[in-house]
Amino acid sequence: MQTGYVMFLSIFPIFLEGCCMENHQKKIPAPRQDVTEQRYRVVEGETLRITCPECVNPVTKMVGYRTGEGTEGNKYPYFRCGMNLIAEAKHSGKYIFPTCSNLTFHLQVIQKKSLRHTDAEKSSKYLLVGEGGKIPCPGLSSNDNTNVTWYKGDKLVSQQRRASCEVNGTLNICKVRESDTAEYFCDRQIMEQGVKWIFRRTVNVTVIPFVTPSSSPRIIYPLDNMTEEVVLGQSHTLECKVYFPFEIHFSPEVGWYMDFGGNMQNMSTLQQQEKITLQEFKVTQMATIKEVTQQHLDSTYTCLARNTVGTRTVTVKLKEKNKVKLVSPVEYRIASFLLVAGLGIVLHVKWLELRLIYRSHFQHGKHRGEEEKEFDAFVSYVWSPASAEVGGVLKLSSQSRQTETDEEVCLSCTDPLNSEEDKDNQGSIEVLLPQMLEDHWGYRLCLLERDVLPGGAYADDVVLAIQRSQMLICLLSAEYLTNNNAVFVLESGVQALLQNSISKLLLIWTDGTSASHIKPDPLLSTLVHRALKVLPSLVWTSGQPARATNSFWWSLRKAMPNDRVKLVSLT
Repeated sequence: MQTGYVMFLSIFPIFLEGCCMENHQKKIPAPRQDVTEQRYRVVEGETLRITCPECVNPVTKMVGYRTGEGTEGNKYPYFRCGMNLIAEAKHSGKYIFPTCSNLTFHLQVIQKKSLRHTDAEKSSKYLLVGEGGKIPCPGLSSNDNTNVTWYKGDKLVSQQRRASCEVNGTLNICKVRESDTAEYFCDRQIMEQGVKWIFRRTVNVTVIPFVTPSSSPRIIYPLDNMTEEVVLGQSHTLECKVYFPFEIHFSPEVGWYMDFGGNMQNMSTLQQQEKITLQEFKVTQMATIKEVTQQHLDSTYTCLARNTVGTRTVTVKLKEKNKVKLVSPVEYRIASFLLVAGLGIVLHVKWLELRLIYRSHFQHGKHRGEEEKEFDAFVSYVWSPASAEVGGVLKLSSQSRQTETDEEVCLSCTDPLNSEEDKDNQGSIEVLLPQMLEDHWGYRLCLLERDVLPGGAYADDVVLAIQRSQMLICLLSAEYLTNNNAVFVLESGVQALLQNSISKLLLIWTDGTSASHIKPDPLLSTLVHRALKVLPSLVWTSGQPARATNSFWWSLRKAMPNDRVKLVSLT
């Protein structure tokens, strides 16, 4: 049967050649709608679709109301044109178009058994895409000379932009497209007892890519020998996705089978079908295991897909999913408490360092009493033996200069000593620092040995000097950290920084000393120990290269207050 069908399709071009080569397409005008009475005859079980007259409202599409006998209590007092409805005997009757000057519409539904056997068969047609196709009008004999009018839906085929023609009542399509899948209607006129009827028949056309498939189905999921993770005691769904080539009588065969110890069991499945393209269908077959047990882990699962060409299979194994221990609400609370407690302890232990870091590096703006500050910096140091020998002799170069810009000042500090005597004593930072800050950069310094009157209480003098200065500079050396008075100055400066009495505290480590080399000493309190690790600091080493010396002075210049700089001319 299929072989004959293929041979029949293969000779379509022979029949269609004359029509398509001439590109002959008869333009049939639409039936006139100015008649006062229309009569349609349709076959029971076929699609009832009447083209709307021009006078009918295109929105409501109401054809008319039934009149005459048997209208009372009838479930079909009217029907709408342009809509599909399966024709039944109860649709027969006479209808009136109120909006079309009472146009009368007669509808007669005839039974299939009254037709000839060949005429009563279901009207359907398959056309091959890309080939020529013929759509015959059902029940039309070769003796009928009446022209046939073809519709695709509500539109005349002859008025559509298609290479087609009507020959002896048969619609010939030169090249079939996928969009040609539709319901077609053929109208022919018949005369009975001097009354003209339009006999409308329906043809369901389906465009197909080929008559028989040439390949077996292909399984896209799961992959063969795949393993899926499951949880014991819970349900699990096996899913098999298969692509089937098109078949005219499509009945896909897909199933899941469980093999336990050589015993093959058919599993209950749920199937979903979906048309992907003209050439393929997608079938998803699912099998659900309500409760996974150890037996299911020891079994093998097979998905089998079959069509008329061949069979494909894939196998799947199950394994237990690694258990992830869920954290209970109590454990969440305990962990949160421990986290907060740990942060609290860290903040408590490091609170002093955090305050010093904030006030030294991130605090901006005016400080308490800053407008009345008398000195820009209070410099605290202890004379080392080498520095004491030249304390009163060493002076900066007296080369005369004009007023300098900031850039020139920085350049001048690249070589602060010009004389040979100065270069020999370049390592005495206790001497160089006050001279550079006061004589060269114009800062106002407070030095205990010079600016504090003797005879007072040392502690009061130190505290007052710190309060009268914007910042405190401590030159830290081995002698400084073992001197009670010097350590008192450093500790008082830390307290003043915490109390916001000064804006900055700068440490300058000398002679290779640093915070990492400090060992616990009875002279140094815990406050000083912790402050030395976080306060801003610079390192001075005597005899260092010129580039390193320049870098030190540059860093010192940036650390000094900027709003009260007074550059002076050196004479």
